Amino acid sequence: MFMNLVSINAILGAAGLLLALCAMLAAFVTSRSNRRLAARCVEVESSLAAMGRELEQLASISLKTGRRVKLLEQEYAGVADRVVLLELRGSAQSFDQAIDSARRGTDPGRLTQQFGLSSGEADLVTRLHGRKKTA
Repeated sequence: MFMNLVSINAILGAAGLLLALCAMLAAFVTSRSNRRLAARCVEVESSLAAMGRELEQLASISLKTGRRVKLLEQEYAGVADRVVLLELRGSAQSFDQAIDSARRGTDPGRLTQQFGLSSGEADLVTRLHGRKKTA
C-alpha cells in the first residue's frame, strides 16, 4: 500500500508539474499575443490619425474646389444665353438683315434683341452702316 501511495504521489506530482508547465506555456503565449495586439493597436491608431489628417486635407480641397466651381458658374452664367443668341442668329444672313435695319435707323439695342448680335457687334454695325448723324 505504501508503494501505491508513493506511486499515486509521483503521478500526482508529475501531473502537477505538467499542469504547471502548461500554465506557464499558456501565460507565455498569452503574453506574447497581448504584445502583438498592443503593437497592432498602436499601428491602427497611428493609421487612423493619418487618415484623419488626410480627410481634413480632402475636406479643405473640396471646399476650395466648391468655391472655384461657384466662381466659374457665376463667371460663365451668361454663356448659355450667348449660345442661344448665336443659335438664333444663324448664318451671315442675320448680319445682312442687321445692316439693312441699321441703314433704316435701328439703334444698337434693338439690333441686339432682334438679330442676336452682341452689343459690340450691334455698335459696330450701327457705326459702319447706320444713318449718319447730322450736327
